[in-house]
Amino acid sequence: MTGRPLRIAVIAPLRFPIRRPHAGGLEAAVWSEVEALRARGHEVTVVAVTGSDHVEPGSIWEMPELGWDADAVRTDKTYPPAYETLSVPMLRRALETIGARAADFDVISNHCLHALPLQLAPQLDVPMVTTLHTPVDDDFVRAHRAAAGRGSTFLSVSEHTRREWQHAGVASTLLANGVDPRVWTAGPGGDDLVWFGRIVPEKAPHLAVAVARSLGRRLTIAGRVGDRAYADDVLGPLLGDDVTLAGELTPHELAALVGRSAVALATPAWAEPFGLVGPEALMCGTPVVGFAVGGVPEIAAASVGMRLVGAGDVAAMADAVAEIWPQARDPRFRRAVRGRAVERFSLDARTSALEEIFASLSTLAAPAELPA
Repeated sequence: MTGRPLRIAVIAPLRFPIRRPHAGGLEAAVWSEVEALRARGHEVTVVAVTGSDHVEPGSIWEMPELGWDADAVRTDKTYPPAYETLSVPMLRRALETIGARAADFDVISNHCLHALPLQLAPQLDVPMVTTLHTPVDDDFVRAHRAAAGRGSTFLSVSEHTRREWQHAGVASTLLANGVDPRVWTAGPGGDDLVWFGRIVPEKAPHLAVAVARSLGRRLTIAGRVGDRAYADDVLGPLLGDDVTLAGELTPHELAALVGRSAVALATPAWAEPFGLVGPEALMCGTPVVGFAVGGVPEIAAASVGMRLVGAGDVAAMADAVAEIWPQARDPRFRRAVRGRAVERFSLDARTSALEEIFASLSTLAAPAELPA
């Protein structure tokens, strides 16, 4: 820990609880940040959906679960009407409470995907650090402009994301996501392929199936179904003896699966802002073959054992897997893969950088002491 313990309010996304097993990479990143900051002695208040590990039940910091109509089609890209009519007003109340108790907080760490925190930032008298996890959001840009940037500092999870937001008029500092090497432990490798992540069209696990079958290799798919229609209509018919669905696993279960796999496949069909599965797999010593989209090339450039091919190029991905396969069970190679991942993407390093940012903002915001 750097300096005195800080009093930090963390604003989580409002879609899913922040708990294990994680609903997605964003939820995993927020959960890990809270755990790491608390482990270093900081006082962390979390505003998050009910059922989250770090939220006191019944408190003003507890946000409602999303209420969906029985016939609603649930996806990771849509929200029910109750999001705006119930969740957002409750978030406003929590933020206004932070503002009313500004002397009790040193900094706000904002990961919410709604623009309301940016709108209110100038009024809260607590410096706010917003991490940009997504492509440019027009509501965020408008809120930032309306607030004239007052009260807000921004971090981006990749250089790709930083550039995108910079072009939209939102300046930020790069701070990549971190992975906990105590969770993502080294594994021995194995004979099979693995794909893990949210089961949604933009993650495209069906392309991983095509790669595995072209190579005659078994594939295990692990993750939460975030788009039921895609899972049932596109991925489901592809499952079989050689392609199995492990479902939603805890981080330790998932790390064990990845660690006993030969190669991890990453098949994003969109400009991935970061791509947490890359560092997670590499931390296990498992090489990764993926599509060169969004912020993923930055991960590969900083890593050992990660190869990229053109977006959507299944044949090239299969060739890359075949090329790296002979190394996939070599203990020395796997140690090198893990070693570089720990060096470049450790949660500890990210937490130390975050502490420095929070501490500097807290010092700037503190009222000057009058001379005796």
